[in-house]
Amino acid sequence: MSVARRMKLAVLDGCRTIGGFGWVQSSDWRSERLLILCYHGVSLDREHEWNGGLHMSPALLRSRFESIQRSGVEVLPLGEAIDALRSGKLSKPSVALTFDDGFYDFHQAAAPLLAEFGFPATVYLTTYYVKDQRPLPNLIVPYMLWLKRDAGVEIDARLLGGAPRKLTSESWQTLAARLQAAALEGRSADEKDEVVQRLAAQIGINYDALHRSRVLSLMDSDEVRELARAGIDFQLHTHRHRTPNDESLFRREIQDNRAFIEELTGKPANHFCYPSGVYRTEFLPWLRAEAVESATTCDPGLCSADTDALLLPRKVDTTFVEPVEFEAWLSGCEPRLRSWS
Repeated sequence: MSVARRMKLAVLDGCRTIGGFGWVQSSDWRSERLLILCYHGVSLDREHEWNGGLHMSPALLRSRFESIQRSGVEVLPLGEAIDALRSGKLSKPSVALTFDDGFYDFHQAAAPLLAEFGFPATVYLTTYYVKDQRPLPNLIVPYMLWLKRDAGVEIDARLLGGAPRKLTSESWQTLAARLQAAALEGRSADEKDEVVQRLAAQIGINYDALHRSRVLSLMDSDEVRELARAGIDFQLHTHRHRTPNDESLFRREIQDNRAFIEELTGKPANHFCYPSGVYRTEFLPWLRAEAVESATTCDPGLCSADTDALLLPRKVDTTFVEPVEFEAWLSGCEPRLRSWS
């Protein structure tokens, strides 16, 4: 941990000790603002050890929910929270919970916890791999390389677009990037799956077993329907997890995504999340043309009534966020300190 990070955590801990968190949380400033929390995956196995920025353990998610419960902040459904924010009717410090992509692990690990705590949540669902049930190739490739990072096997030159390279704990990330560029980029879903299967065989992974485990796969249609009936809100995240710079292609991503979600859930899908947090100003009129009411980014911050509804900030919560940081975001202390710096 860097010196700067240790200093930041010490400052936050000091603020908490002297009552700063409680003071900010009870202020009108915090009551007029909404914290939107962003999550991605909740591990079925060791995914949080592989990529703690994308996945967290179920135990850590439980601890986050316990912190929310202790804090006394109000957990609101996303649409309700945004409506109250825009109309100036937020009555107390509020938070909305969002989960990006729609991983199968949400169904298995996150949804039961949400039900236990009685918290509403929104899943921003990307839909192509809901109907095409395979592991997400851009994620499963680095995950497999990480699992076998000490195998010492030679990766086929044909997969790397160059000379073969040995798989080691030092090289797996570089190899994952080269495989992405040489073997996955621009390929069809079937071609990508063929690459994944060839790589699995080469490094000694049982691909069929991995596929059946549904690690790094999305929920299927029946699971989405089940959770929608149970009250989980499903909203827009594009059909293919991409935001083309061409207006017609961009709008088709929204249209295909919305049609699929609304057919499964029977409910409107009018809220959007930018895939990977990437957005451009050109997207805003395209979203308005598709009657999108709100769009969330991955830029950290609290939402106020003045925030552009198509550029709403979120706090991305990960394995690397310390408990005191999480509490500082709930109370509003960290974003308040940022506004004063």
